Amino acid sequence: MRNTVIAALIASAFVTLNAHAIDLVQVYKEALANDAVYASARATLSAGEERITQGRAGLLPTLGLGGSYNRTNSDVSFPTGSTNRSSDSTGYTLSLSQPLFRWANWEQYQQGKLSVAASEAQFAQAQQDLIVRVSQAYFDVLSAQDALASVQAQKIAITEQLASAKRNFEVGTATITDTHEAQARFDLAVAQEFAASNDLEIKRTTLEQIIGKPAGELAALRPGLKLTPPQPAGVDSWVASAQTQNYGVIGQQLAREIAQREISKNRAGHSPTVDLVASRSYNKQTGATLTLPTGYTANSNAIGVQWNIPLFSGFAVTSKVREAIALEEKARADLENARRTAIQGARQSYLGVTSGLAQVRALEAAEISSQSALESNRLGYQVGVRINIDVLNAQQQLFVTRRDLAKARYDTLMNGLKLKSAAGTLKEEDLVQVNTLLRP
Repeated sequence: MRNTVIAALIASAFVTLNAHAIDLVQVYKEALANDAVYASARATLSAGEERITQGRAGLLPTLGLGGSYNRTNSDVSFPTGSTNRSSDSTGYTLSLSQPLFRWANWEQYQQGKLSVAASEAQFAQAQQDLIVRVSQAYFDVLSAQDALASVQAQKIAITEQLASAKRNFEVGTATITDTHEAQARFDLAVAQEFAASNDLEIKRTTLEQIIGKPAGELAALRPGLKLTPPQPAGVDSWVASAQTQNYGVIGQQLAREIAQREISKNRAGHSPTVDLVASRSYNKQTGATLTLPTGYTANSNAIGVQWNIPLFSGFAVTSKVREAIALEEKARADLENARRTAIQGARQSYLGVTSGLAQVRALEAAEISSQSALESNRLGYQVGVRINIDVLNAQQQLFVTRRDLAKARYDTLMNGLKLKSAAGTLKEEDLVQVNTLLRP
């Protein structure tokens, strides 16, 4: 009766625990709100979006208003005597300048549009990176939990085997060697349990760093789930997508275009500039001066075209052009490196998925075989045809196989997400699809 009550309490606690477990999508939503790296990327996008307004400003008119006020006192001496004269003068000028031809300003405007597109590509990459980072941290915690549970289960099994070895030694049906072997395995399991517990705490801390708070219990993978191969099935399709749709590649393509515009912008230092200028001035003076016995009011309007031809600037323009050409060459090399990195990432992730699926199938078969081997060794130990070390080895093989199987599933899922990220197609919907593989 007592054992039944304990089993019921454990089952109830397990159900309650899973009822409060959060899944992958919930953790991702927490990361969207709290991850510092993602918040930095969002702020960078907002700052980058202002580049187009700043670039357009060089093509729009500028309007300025200036003014002055002066008071003058003068002591004047004449043969007939001296006199004091004072006057007040007030004036303002409203000026307008509209660029008609400024090639550097046009190139700066085009660079602004490209910079906005580059900021959007960087933010899209940050979104994909967040999905990968959250998923990796999530599955790392699950993997660490599985490793700890495996060690704890193995320790319980070794404890039972140790007790059996001691009983058999006391009745004379086994040697002290069986007891020593079981004790050594038990001590090793205790040490492994400490290490696994520490590793789990580190993995939880990593996830907490992303979401900004403790994650609590996480929903685990459904038992017996079947993983599907990537679609399309050929690696060439993923590589082709990585070369054109990878956000790192897109960002470097835009950076190269910006560098090319920078060359043209600096070459414009040798080009003439033409502006339309207009102004309206108002001046008023009250009182008398030496030249004007009375005050006056004057209004003037002016409109015209102003041009300027740069002749020599100490070789500064030529030097800036050479610098821009070198930076454009650097951007071209960075683009090629981004392409190669994307291709390599797509190939590695694709191979990771395909080999992971094969490894999962092999470990599933190995789990069944290991379970059968353990049962056979236990039966053989009971009838005396197997020794204690055989049972311990069979137990260890089963638990290690189960741990490796769980990790192979996590790695396969992660390689699937990384494959889509390398191809530039990773979306939140892909995370939702992975989330369906977890226990509800």
